[in-house]
Amino acid sequence: MSSRDDLVSDRMHPRADTTRHSDGQLIVIISASVGAGHDGAATEVARRLAAAGYRVTRLDFVDLFPARLGRLLRAGYRHLLIVAPTAYQRIYATTERSCRPGLVLRALLRSAERRTLAALPLDTRAVVSTHHAAGQVLGGLRLRGDLAVPALTYLTDLSVHPIWVAPGIDAHMAIHPISADQARTLGATVVSVTGPVVDPAFSPAMPAERAAARTRFGLPENAPLALLVAGSWGVGSVREAATEILNSGIAVPVVVCGRNQALADRLRHDGLGHVHGWVDDMPGLMRACDVLVQNAGGLTSLEAFASGLPVASYRCIPGHGRTNAAALEEAGLAAWIREADQLKPVLAELLDGPLGRRQRTEALRLYEAGPGPEHTIASVVADGAVAARTRNDPSLARRRIKVFAAAVAATVGLGISAGAVEGHLPVHFHSPAELLEAHHR
Repeated sequence: MSSRDDLVSDRMHPRADTTRHSDGQLIVIISASVGAGHDGAATEVARRLAAAGYRVTRLDFVDLFPARLGRLLRAGYRHLLIVAPTAYQRIYATTERSCRPGLVLRALLRSAERRTLAALPLDTRAVVSTHHAAGQVLGGLRLRGDLAVPALTYLTDLSVHPIWVAPGIDAHMAIHPISADQARTLGATVVSVTGPVVDPAFSPAMPAERAAARTRFGLPENAPLALLVAGSWGVGSVREAATEILNSGIAVPVVVCGRNQALADRLRHDGLGHVHGWVDDMPGLMRACDVLVQNAGGLTSLEAFASGLPVASYRCIPGHGRTNAAALEEAGLAAWIREADQLKPVLAELLDGPLGRRQRTEALRLYEAGPGPEHTIASVVADGAVAARTRNDPSLARRRIKVFAAAVAATVGLGISAGAVEGHLPVHFHSPAELLEAHHR
């Protein structure tokens, strides 16, 4: 890297303008505390809207389910990724072939509708979802007329699973033209390419910044460093990947385990010298490193692109990890290393070869792909009529009671123990996804 200007575009972190006259109008953003990617996108969208003069309220979709059901579903999803990744891959592949959620999932989502409506302030002018399940709920409410203000979905990943596209949503916002095309193929009618959103703190490092970051994190001064990440939950074949990077001799692995303290302890016991748990200063750690190796293709990849790091997808987690790897490869943004014997030559190319240079060029184009979701949101708010909502309609309340009863019955059938709420799930746990798979069979 010759200079910061070689990698940074004026449009990499576009600022929202106020030409649409926000006048302090209220936008509600619904994310979900399932990993960190959905919340990360929501944080940056909220920052941009606030900079444009809007008032912003954020909601966690996990809390919008009744009777702590959202926490149980979150724990079940995490458990499935850790304990039965192969089963999760089968379920993901099955649901990819369906144009709408299965019966059980629809019942679960319907149970969140009443609380979602009740959580929206009366002066809400639009609702933005950064999580697929929340988008499904908002779309259903819009279709039936229960929600009379515009609802939009921001697609946080490069690949688009069918559940991201919900009938009734006024507009879907995509990171890349590939994502937009996938959304349209799945039935989305209004799709705009707005580009990715990440914290502006993620930016390429000048040599002095790189040296200072290495000193701060206690990293080698001159050795090539491969930053290995596995999301905020630290899931996947992280130990294998870390060992293989170390044994390749190409780079020193710097591993971030997120909130998985057990994984961090195992890696330190394995003798790895640079292991971190949750990192508050990820922009600084990225400035210290030379390449990112990841397994999910979510927000961390986008942050790496903004930081000027080439990216490799390796030992990808099932489901979205693999579809994101394919989409990133198709876009020329990340190399997908499918076999262990490819690791060494691909990392060498990314660190000091034409492959790495091409990726950095494509990353710049990615951040120039659109003006930012805040502009689409502002346009929809300006053009959308505000009407009275019917959340207090008695007939609506009766329908919600029936849906909630169905969801409770489905949840009882899952066999979830009380300990699952805190993430301590028994071996016999049956997740909603497993029940969904049985429904499709």
